[in-house]
Amino acid sequence: MNRTDTDMALFPQCPIRNVLSRIGDKWSMLVLFTLEKYGVLRFNGLKLYIPDISKKMLSAVLKTLEADGLVSRKVYAEVPPRVEYGLTERGMTLIPLIDNLINWAKANMDDILADRNSYLIHNA
Repeated sequence: MNRTDTDMALFPQCPIRNVLSRIGDKWSMLVLFTLEKYGVLRFNGLKLYIPDISKKMLSAVLKTLEADGLVSRKVYAEVPPRVEYGLTERGMTLIPLIDNLINWAKANMDDILADRNSYLIHNA
């Protein structure tokens, strides 16, 4: 059982644990942000904009976000098949929150790094 499944099993009615266990990982917010910034993208397009994510992880994140109704997946009956990903209306409602978090991180990152270094020096 992975961490997300454990959280869901232990605290199924806790909205914050439930949601953060799904979108608070290393990649989900980046995928959402990328889809908002660049619009509807194919898998390789997403991979291009998030080059350090593995194909396996990108696939897993997209499935999770689709299952939660944050990302839509549209398959075109072509040869070869074309699949496009985009934000749903629910996914779009997360964007202002992600933008706020990004702005907060930018504004505080230097101080956070300085505090981390200070902590390491004083607690070594």
